[in-house]
Amino acid sequence: MSKSYLESHPDENGYFGKYGGAFIPPPLVEPFAEITKEYQKLKNDPEFIAELKYVRKHYQGRPTPISYAKNLTNHCGGAKIFLKREDLNHSGAHKLNHCMAEVILAKKLGKTKVIAETGAGQHGVALATAAAYFGLECEIHMGEVDIKKEHPNVVRMKILGANVIPATHGLKTLKEAVDSAFESYVPQADTALFCIGSVVGPHPFPMMVRDFQSVVGFESKEQFLEMEDKLPDAVIACVGGGSNAMGIFSGFIDDEDVALIGVEPMGRGVNLGEHAASLTYGEEGVMHGFNSKMLKDADGEPAPVYSIGSGIDYPSVGPEHAYLNEIGRSKVGLCTDEEAVDAFYKLSQLEGIIPALESAHAVAYAMKLAREIGPDKTILVNLSGRGDKDIDFVVENHPIPNAKF
Repeated sequence: MSKSYLESHPDENGYFGKYGGAFIPPPLVEPFAEITKEYQKLKNDPEFIAELKYVRKHYQGRPTPISYAKNLTNHCGGAKIFLKREDLNHSGAHKLNHCMAEVILAKKLGKTKVIAETGAGQHGVALATAAAYFGLECEIHMGEVDIKKEHPNVVRMKILGANVIPATHGLKTLKEAVDSAFESYVPQADTALFCIGSVVGPHPFPMMVRDFQSVVGFESKEQFLEMEDKLPDAVIACVGGGSNAMGIFSGFIDDEDVALIGVEPMGRGVNLGEHAASLTYGEEGVMHGFNSKMLKDADGEPAPVYSIGSGIDYPSVGPEHAYLNEIGRSKVGLCTDEEAVDAFYKLSQLEGIIPALESAHAVAYAMKLAREIGPDKTILVNLSGRGDKDIDFVVENHPIPNAKF
């Protein structure tokens, strides 16, 4: 019997085809080898699995439901749109799925502290939540621009007991937060675990975060079959690093009739520095310890990027996304800032659900696709987070529409 895709990818060195691997400084080789060894042991450990199941059911509130977006579907005309409601996961996004597991791993490794980067603040809030639950110290690095933009999440992290450290160099956004977190982690590797917030970074994190997020996909598959008695025609999620997308894709990756579409941020234009569409415009390159598709400047360095969604303005993408796209198993969709804001308001006013700006990219693309593929088709969107964190920023910069659509 042949192995499933998830069982056979990545290879033992963390490669998905030519993408992935671990390009790390010598002081981190041993700590990352220890993390890999412990994870391989833990993922099949009945005690670990039981603890994670308990936490997900009795603390996180899993399984999250799938909602049929009837009003949005009627507005768009065409395919039926369904939403996997990760906004209802405790702390408001999908991020807690891997954060709770990563903090359990940290405890098993004897660590007393967790360190991470965050863009929109959802990963930072989730890790601070998990650290509080399990009694570990928490240090979160966040770009100075994002700290101002995502103020509600910064307050939440601090209330939860995290130490929030601003990244003040470069563009002061997600890439710089990752730089800052790595720099802080190196001298603390003996006592701390760097809990990477997406399916990026050196092996084993792209695999590990995908596995922890796969609960979204497996729940979705079972729920959708129960609701519709068939699989969706398309599964859509936004892609920055790509954890929410790999999470929901995991449940359908062996079902070749289900289209997998990762939606990248086109921001405000096609010029370098105006978007963060790494799969669309990037080329192969190593950044933050892994090889993937990457947006580069004229010197071959990571290019400046931009998106209205702070969680997806990253100049690279998870290596598994680069691989799936290259072999033709996944497709790329594009969404501008303007389209994301439109979807933000439409979902809010038609369905009573305020989405995160990142998730609104996936909703916007689903609205376009629904009109194209017809009423006998179905689309499942990973609504990866709620928009509480974004409301002040959106209203200040994009006035609330006066009437329902």
